[in-house]
Parts: sequence; C-alpha cells; structure tokens
Amino acid sequence: MKNTVELKKQFVKGEYDSLLTDIYLDENKIEYQRARYVKAIEKFEELYGEADVEIYSAPGRSEVSGNHTDHQHGEVLAASINLDAIAIVKKNDVVRVVSDNYDMITIALDDIEKKDEEEGTTTSLIKGVLAGLKKRGNAIGGFDAYITSDVLIGAGLSSSAAFETAIGTIVSGLYNDMKVSAVDIAIIGQYAENVYFGKPCGLMDQMACSVGSLVHIDFADKENPFIDPVSVDFDKFGYSLCITDTKGSHADLTHEYAAVPQEMRAVAAILGKEVLHGTALEDLLKNADEIREKAGDRAFLRAMHFVTENVRVQNAVAALRTEDFDGFLKMIKASGDSSFKYLQNVYTNQNVVHQNVSVALAVSESVLGSNGVCRVHGGGFAGTIQAFVKNEAVKEYKETLDKVFGEGACAVLKVRKYGGMKVL
Repeated sequence: MKNTVELKKQFVKGEYDSLLTDIYLDENKIEYQRARYVKAIEKFEELYGEADVEIYSAPGRSEVSGNHTDHQHGEVLAASINLDAIAIVKKNDVVRVVSDNYDMITIALDDIEKKDEEEGTTTSLIKGVLAGLKKRGNAIGGFDAYITSDVLIGAGLSSSAAFETAIGTIVSGLYNDMKVSAVDIAIIGQYAENVYFGKPCGLMDQMACSVGSLVHIDFADKENPFIDPVSVDFDKFGYSLCITDTKGSHADLTHEYAAVPQEMRAVAAILGKEVLHGTALEDLLKNADEIREKAGDRAFLRAMHFVTENVRVQNAVAALRTEDFDGFLKMIKASGDSSFKYLQNVYTNQNVVHQNVSVALAVSESVLGSNGVCRVHGGGFAGTIQAFVKNEAVKEYKETLDKVFGEGACAVLKVRKYGGMKVL
C-alpha cells in the first residue's frame, strides 16, 4: 500500500507515466490520466482521510462480433477498451463505496443477502459480488472505496460490468492475494447482475471486462468458457476502432433485452433444447412452420441470427489470425446487418419516433463509403454504434458524428491488454 499524500506527489511528478501509457496505450492522454488519478485520490481523502491505499482498475468492453449469442451459450469476439473505472481503496470492517458523485453506500458484511427492494440499485450489485465471491469459497472483507469511471453509463460499453469487475478485483486483491481468477470474477459479476440486480444479461460483458485484450470466447460450457486470446494490432492494418454514443438511454429497456433470450429459448424449447447452442440452420428451416406458429416470427428471425452469428464469429477470428483484414471487416458488416434485420435490436418498437442508433448507422455508412464498416454495438435498442475506420478517414468521421450527436460523442479507442487489475 502507498500513502495518499505520497501517491499524489508521485503522479504529479510523472513517476507513473510509463505505467499509465502501458495501461491506456495513448501518450496523448497521459496528462488527463495523471490528473484523473490525482483527483480520485483527493476525493478519497475528502471522504475517508489520508491513508495507505491500493488502486484498482476495470475496463469497459467493446463487443466486436457475436451480438446476443452469449446467453444461448454461443461464441463472441470481444475486447476490453482503454476507458475504465478506477478505485482508490483501503481495508475497513464494513464496505463503504462512493461512486463518482453519488451518495455513499454502506454495507455490513453480515447483510449481503438478496433483497427484492434493492433490485436495480448499485447496492444490489455490490452485495451480489460479495455474496458470489463467498459462495465460490473466497474470502471477503470490508473496504472503503472511491470509484470513478469514464465508461459511459447506458452507452453500451458495459459500465455495470466494469463496476462489478472492479468490486470483484478489489476483494481479490485485499483479501485473496489477487488469486480469484478473471473468469471467476466475470461469473460472479453476472451472478450479481442476474440474481441481485435483476437484469437477465449473458456473460460476455463481464468476461470481456475481467479478462482483457481481444478474446474469442465460446460459452458452450457456461461454467468453464473457452477463452482464446486473439492478437491483433488494428493500427497495423491502418484502421481505428470508433465508438459513438448516440445519446439514447438504456433506461426502461430491460424488457426489450429480456425478450431476446426469452424468444430464443422459446425456439430452443420447440427443438427440445434449453438454449440454441448446437442448433443448425437446417434445424430452424426444417421446423420453421412450427416455430413461427408457437413462438412467433420475430423469435424465428432471432434464432436465425443466432445460428448464423456464431459462424460469423468463427470466420472473423480466422480472418484476423491469417491477417485477412478485409475478410474480418466483411464479417463485422454482416454481423451488423443481421442484428438490424433479424435480431432487430437497433431500435425499440415501443418508440419508433426515436431511432438514434439507426440514424448513427445511416450517417456512418454515408460518410464512410469504402473507408470502413459500422454496426450496432452491444445490447442495442439505444446507446452506441461501433465502426472500424481507415485512419485517414477518422478525422472527418469523428467530426461528422460529433456534429450529429454532440461534441465528444465519437471516441477513438484502443484495445486494452489488461482486464481487471491492481494498478498500485
């Protein structure tokens, strides 16, 4: 542990600049990160006083391919990004957490059972992670934490998964010598979100935040997912990863997200399965009449998306491994097209007047032409789009998207090599 007063001096002097460059991969933003860490330490001191502390970080994530497949035990290609939540922490007998400008949350360690009235709150996420850690045989304990995040809330970059990963990593560091695996922390985060928070998400968000880098994940065995790192440098191919926040909130859309796995499971049930994993396109076509009659047309189309999306993930991974970047881009565009047409998660039918994501895709395709591809990002219905843009076209692309959705809406990101981690 290091004292907060000394830490601030060291950050200001630039003693951790090389560490920050290693984590965030952008020398142009080191001054920003340096100031961000100092401000976080100062806020910790305001809340808890000068102390010996540790610092933890958990990144947001970008889903590259595999849209809405994880909850059906499918395959995804996902990456951690260089936007993160950082936490300044010290041990305590209870858990006290302040996240950015929100009120302090205090939790006693003998009060971590699920409470229905806490569903949908940050308290439920913290309790869920603590309960999940304990349930899997890990030590838990109290801590004081100030957490600040530049992973946009409700923008499809998995701010909640980053938060869950941060809490899990803190407890792993303070009480388990950092021995709780990244996979376990992801599974625990999903448990917190599913059971305590009340959101039926899959495992991809937590896994990408916890594990780090660009990873191909096969969820066939949900408790032991197959994780296959994919080494790629987008700069080598002359492309940048751009994420645009369309300023559409995910609030009040839980029913839309819930309907996707529900409808896919309904199709699986007709085929005598629990989930769609292992279903072939031929299975759907052969049983199309029964599926449409019993589960509905949208469920059939969403199942069509699932079985073809898994193949696209495999093809995208294969293209990256052989440095066939054009083939990779082709799969990303095909994934986006399928999400729009068959998965139907680009806008909600409950509010057709507002179609932020649709507008962002239309504007992107108009501006990019042959200079890149774009697709809906993450859960969909609101939030963000993703684009792989030729470096020479990034300036015009960003300026155009910022003009439509507001200054700073379009972010040019890097794939971060670290998942949840202890910084200092």
